[in-house]
Amino acid sequence: MVDCMSNATIRFAYDMWPQYNRRLREVIGAMFADQLAIRPSPDRWPIWATVGHTAAARAYWLCEVLGEPGAETTPFTDLAAGGWEDDLDHPRGSDELVAALDSTFAIVEDCLDRWTPDMLADRIQRNYLGATQVHHRGSVLQRLFSHDAYHCGELSQTLGINGLPQIDLWRPDGD
Repeated sequence: MVDCMSNATIRFAYDMWPQYNRRLREVIGAMFADQLAIRPSPDRWPIWATVGHTAAARAYWLCEVLGEPGAETTPFTDLAAGGWEDDLDHPRGSDELVAALDSTFAIVEDCLDRWTPDMLADRIQRNYLGATQVHHRGSVLQRLFSHDAYHCGELSQTLGINGLPQIDLWRPDGD
């Protein structure tokens, strides 16, 4: 018997992720600086910082933790030092945010096209705050997928409360 999955990539398991990224970038790309500065509450990040954080997490986990290539093509070239999404004194515009989403999603897409189901069990060790942590390649990818969806929901709620278009992840293409 031939194992049909041994050479298959994992893209089929994450086939909606490109749409989710596209919907996020469409909404963010149409926003003005004053809209991107909206905070869900005084103690929470503004919209622009949440979007930047979402993009930076992709580069951090895939490139810094898992060692995938591509960080140099993103705005997050020094991941160990922290990213611009953490600098609330320097708001980012929609063009910068869309570029960050696009460049980090290119890394995601590369992984979806190269990784096989067998690779998801690969164990990766990292030292974090003096403790050794073990991650599996698959758990990191699941973390990023759910992280994107979590922040899209958070952003959608903030946008809706403020009368702005929400991020509709599940709307069929063409609608």
